[in-house]
Amino acid sequence: MTNKEALLKLEHFCAYQERCHAEVVNKLYSLKMTADEIDTIVVQLIESNFLNETRFACSFARGKHRIKHWGKIRITNELKMKQISAFNITLALKEISPEEYESTFENLAEKCWNSITEKNTLKKRKKFCDYMLRRGYESFLVYDKVTSLEKEI
Repeated sequence: MTNKEALLKLEHFCAYQERCHAEVVNKLYSLKMTADEIDTIVVQLIESNFLNETRFACSFARGKHRIKHWGKIRITNELKMKQISAFNITLALKEISPEEYESTFENLAEKCWNSITEKNTLKKRKKFCDYMLRRGYESFLVYDKVTSLEKEI
């Protein structure tokens, strides 16, 4: 595959959905490109604004929070796995307003607590905490919420 063909293919790849640098590099390796060719193509994609890591991080954080209801810890860890810089992660987390974050957390917590049919309070509490922590919410929020939900019983 020539550089021009690869560039066109990657432009379509990046135009379809926001991509991070690591995804683009992996795609280029799968197309059997050399390291020098990959560097050249990545630079061209950045210059033509097909590839922008800050834009990717912000879009990722907004989407995962609004659609999958992930907490900040999970979003941060996923962005780190995609090799996003700490600066961009901080910017991305600012995309989620504190009010939106709190309301999403409250709604998810209520829904989760009500859906657990466990009769044993300790087991129900553990299932709730495990679920909310897996979703990436801060432990102090989860434990405060489980305490307030238990009092309502």
